[in-house]
Amino acid sequence: MPVRAEHDRATLAALLRRDPVLHAYQLGDLDDFFWPYTSWFRRGEQVAMLYHGVAQPVLLAFAAPDGQPELAALLADLAPMLPARLHAHLSPGLDAVLGRWFTVDPGGAHQRMALTDAARLAGVTPAGEVLDDADLPALRALYAAAYPGNWFDPRMLATGQYVGIRRDGDLLAVAGVHVYSPTYRVAALGNVTTHPRARGRGLAAAAVAALCARLREHVDHVTLNVRTDNHAAVRLYERLGFTRVADFGEYTLTPLTDSMSSRHAGSTTRP
Repeated sequence: MPVRAEHDRATLAALLRRDPVLHAYQLGDLDDFFWPYTSWFRRGEQVAMLYHGVAQPVLLAFAAPDGQPELAALLADLAPMLPARLHAHLSPGLDAVLGRWFTVDPGGAHQRMALTDAARLAGVTPAGEVLDDADLPALRALYAAAYPGNWFDPRMLATGQYVGIRRDGDLLAVAGVHVYSPTYRVAALGNVTTHPRARGRGLAAAAVAALCARLREHVDHVTLNVRTDNHAAVRLYERLGFTRVADFGEYTLTPLTDSMSSRHAGSTTRP
């Protein structure tokens, strides 16, 4: 069965909902908020998504072990049509499939975590206030000081799912979302940080606890991505009731010179 572009959101939702935690980011991207920036590809029951709302597109391809052979076949068919340079988030082993067309530079092992223990979350006192567009300058300043190079889409402030903690008027900690979809009942935490001068006080834990309490009113699955070697962050999330549910890798893909003749000109665009 060849790869095909998939345009039907209901079909995609049905496929992705078989494992809503593994596919939380893709489910969220079915929302109108992100849908215009996505391209979707399907082979049988496996789905890959290309997000091109950023300077370098990002390919997401995840599968449980029993679905990985079919997803590998999808990627092999899709690779010649991909943009010349992109990032990729892939289930373990799938990076090797793309090595025929790309130099695959690893960006570190990551894990998907999900909120599974509400009792642990309840043991952390929440704190913080909801941020909005008026807080954008203070938020940008915090990220510049505490989390340079992070991926932050200011439009996400409109979701009402960014919580910040101030002390003496200064924004010192924040917890936000990369994905928030009441329609598809999923959320993914992101852009969580504390100003260097305020670390060690439990501010990030308090902001995350407050944000999770808000999210759980509207979604069934609260997830996040974290680098496996970021032990402090992993411990924080475990204390808040998150558990590891899947592993994946982040990669930067650049074209192999000897494969360029077999590639289509230009970049993939939204189907």
